[in-house]
Amino acid sequence: MTIRPIRELGDPVLRTPSDPVRAFDGWLAALVRDLEDTVDHPGRAGVAAPQIGVNVRAFSYNIDGVIGHMVNPVIVERSEEIQDGDEGCLSVPGIWAPTVRALRCVAEGFDVDGKPLRLEGEGLMARCLQHEVDHLDGKVFLDRLTGDARKAALRALRDR
Repeated sequence: MTIRPIRELGDPVLRTPSDPVRAFDGWLAALVRDLEDTVDHPGRAGVAAPQIGVNVRAFSYNIDGVIGHMVNPVIVERSEEIQDGDEGCLSVPGIWAPTVRALRCVAEGFDVDGKPLRLEGEGLMARCLQHEVDHLDGKVFLDRLTGDARKAALRALRDR
């Protein structure tokens, strides 16, 4: 079991769009194992490869006790109905802010063996899918904040 350290805001890997996975090989299998081991911890809903310092399009999730992963994910559907709950991030510890996301979301990609995979969910699963794909695009949840929520989060970040 390998639990990898989480990179924090300020690390350039978190702001760099991730490269697509091209080879479904032993290296990828080891990375996915590390991602799943790293997310298998109380309070963790998802971990994207950049958060452990690897610039490829892969993430793991831990929703309602179900641990899984996706490689080369693409969000293919978002509901018009939204959710506006508090969101946090392992790479931005201690900061929580109301973040608007689609209530329902569908992502398509591949599993570790290169087989097509489709993940869909509402609520926390939808939030996780959108949050982790943002990481793979070089974004953090703070980028989604607006108005007073953004000001408060940035102030808290500055004051910590």
